[in-house]
Amino acid sequence: MPIRFSASQSVIIPVHDQPLPIQHYLKQPQRLVKALIDPSRMQILDLELFRLSMRSFDFMTVHIQPVVDLKVWNGPQGGLCLKSLKCQICSNEDINRRFHLSLDGFLAPTTHCGETRLEGTARLVVDVDLPPALWLTPRTLLETTGNGLLKSVLLTIKQRLSRQLLVDYYAWVKSQEEKSSTVISRTAMGSSHV
Repeated sequence: MPIRFSASQSVIIPVHDQPLPIQHYLKQPQRLVKALIDPSRMQILDLELFRLSMRSFDFMTVHIQPVVDLKVWNGPQGGLCLKSLKCQICSNEDINRRFHLSLDGFLAPTTHCGETRLEGTARLVVDVDLPPALWLTPRTLLETTGNGLLKSVLLTIKQRLSRQLLVDYYAWVKSQEEKSSTVISRTAMGSSHV
């Protein structure tokens, strides 16, 4: 029995002004993904391509552990775009053949009333052909449960994004300032010996 589950989530994150604008930080998809995803669950496949082992979960009587290939690239207005390219369900080949996941999203800096903030949305859709064991379960219960599960996945991502992204951005700005002052000091010391 084919069924579709979907959820979307938006986010608005205020950003305190820094010497280096957030747009410069967002030009580094690898750094951003590393800040948001547990490194033990991520494999870098290319500059913009990452394989993510998501946490396993149970849907009714079915155990699912998705592994998603996610492309993250620089989009318009200094923002980031993301899109899932493929998904595999580990340890359940029967569900793997019946399962399709699609994740799309963007995150971009905006200015509102003189304040910089990050605004974004993500949409997660799962199409699955349910195994016969679930055919007798009322469709509304299946849809409510599946949609709720996807919403909780996106909410977890939103919470991590809201906490981790700014912490990493501010740390990155500080490290860039330290590098810059070290270079200036060395340059000044070098010119004083001339």
